[in-house]
Amino acid sequence: MYAGIVQELIDELGRLPGIGPKSAQRIAFHIVQTEGFEVSNLARVLREVKERVKFCRNCGNISEEDLCSICVDPKRDTSKICVVEEAKDVAAIERTRQYRGLYHVLGGAISPIDGIGPDQLRIKQLLERLSDTSIEEVIIATDPNLEGEATAVFLSRTLSALPIRVSRIASGLPVGGDLEYADEVTLGRAFEGRRTVND
Repeated sequence: MYAGIVQELIDELGRLPGIGPKSAQRIAFHIVQTEGFEVSNLARVLREVKERVKFCRNCGNISEEDLCSICVDPKRDTSKICVVEEAKDVAAIERTRQYRGLYHVLGGAISPIDGIGPDQLRIKQLLERLSDTSIEEVIIATDPNLEGEATAVFLSRTLSALPIRVSRIASGLPVGGDLEYADEVTLGRAFEGRRTVND
């Protein structure tokens, strides 16, 4: 659509997840049109992220060190491990300030269509961590979609032989949502996860 390097910039931005063609174009034009936009700072940060950031050898979270800040935090509850699909899920749960245990990042979810099975995920490493007898509970916090549910079922079955409590985070209707717009799976999970209010 545009000539030369501007189109190349739009194309590269469009390869990022969550950035569609219009967003890529808007970002590209912001970079081109904004005086004083520090392209060199952006380039430096991108380069440093690729050079310095790695995955925690214990839990798989992103970190600049061998162990992430959560794994080395002595105030964390080491009797609980919350299993998530991606490192971004750790950040989402941490923002709630409701959970103070440890994490285990699988690196994805089971998806036969994409050729991702249990062997492509960090399930073996999770089982190794669970050999520690101080762990009392594993909380499965995979996404409430087809792949996340398949992963949760697989993990539940795999962990059922261990003397550890296995739980799954509740899911259902979002605050501010309307029943008429909820899909059947979400509404069904809301009914399954209902709780008594008149105790």
